[in-house]
Amino acid sequence: MKRIIALLVACLLVIAVELLCSWTGTLYYLTQMTMSAYYSLLIIGLCVVMGYAGQISLGHAGFFAIGGYLSAALTTRNLLLFHDSLLVRGLDFAGLLVTGKDIYGGALVVVTPWAACLFAVLVAATIAFLIGIPVLKLKGHYLAMATLGFGIIIYRLALASSYFGGADGISAVRPFPLCPGLSVSGGPSTRVENYYIAWGLVLLGVILLRNLINSRIGRALRAIHGSEEAAESMGVDTARYKLYIFVLSAVLAAIAGVFLTHYNGGIGPSEASVMKSVRYVAIVAVGGMAHLWGALTMSIVLNFLSLRGVFGTYDDAIFGTILILIMLFAPEGILRINVGQKLLSLGGVFKKGGRKD
Repeated sequence: MKRIIALLVACLLVIAVELLCSWTGTLYYLTQMTMSAYYSLLIIGLCVVMGYAGQISLGHAGFFAIGGYLSAALTTRNLLLFHDSLLVRGLDFAGLLVTGKDIYGGALVVVTPWAACLFAVLVAATIAFLIGIPVLKLKGHYLAMATLGFGIIIYRLALASSYFGGADGISAVRPFPLCPGLSVSGGPSTRVENYYIAWGLVLLGVILLRNLINSRIGRALRAIHGSEEAAESMGVDTARYKLYIFVLSAVLAAIAGVFLTHYNGGIGPSEASVMKSVRYVAIVAVGGMAHLWGALTMSIVLNFLSLRGVFGTYDDAIFGTILILIMLFAPEGILRINVGQKLLSLGGVFKKGGRKD
């Protein structure tokens, strides 16, 4: 019952934000709220990896970029020059190609957004599976460094590859059609529709992860987080569960990358940068590593403020500072701080300091 109530409250809050923006004439805020939603989809997947499987990943920006870049490239790069190749003929026969006009009026043949999305997600899942087998055997800072290395590789590939646009990234990405009359795009006339699309996707992700956490798999993950050795002694296949949850979080990150790319109409190498991964870890830490709703709440707040330019040029510095402060003073997240206990502890310290022997 509590899970249903929490979900209903979340739905009501999503609707309330849109109604408030409509009533006050500030619908432009929905643009940042929609982008925050797609980043939040990645955040909740990372929250499960860190908070329940006990794995610190500094490479999730890489999975986000894989989804976004592959979908952008496949839906913008012209395949007309390869129309006689067996692969292009096969794609055309399967109905996975769409024709149109480029910005210069020339013929354009590209992969459909749905097929591009599916391919991008499958590639992200495959890569997560392949690197997860050896990497997830590591622990602590060794695991963090290994995932960081993966993120750096993806960033450098995106930055150096002409196919992915190099430092300029990929632009002019077309809207993602969901059904007739409804598509993922960043036009001002579709702000409300895309706001609900994004947050509907996030709430579906929350439902999936909440059911997972409260299932047999979730109990196994909590056991792994508590003590991996103890979990193994009780017959839990720790390697398999850690790998599966890592792949699931990579899939959520790739889906977020695909939809945000089509919403923004492009993607750049900054989405795969190391600081993006640090930002995601910082947000999960602030909300609480084993607190799904807390991570989601902090993701909304911090991503919205960042996207609105509140932090200015100190954006990366702010998130780095937040991560340090949380690790030092509130390792379980700020939403789980017992204020009364903290005040009593401080009072005891001052009382002890003022005592005369």
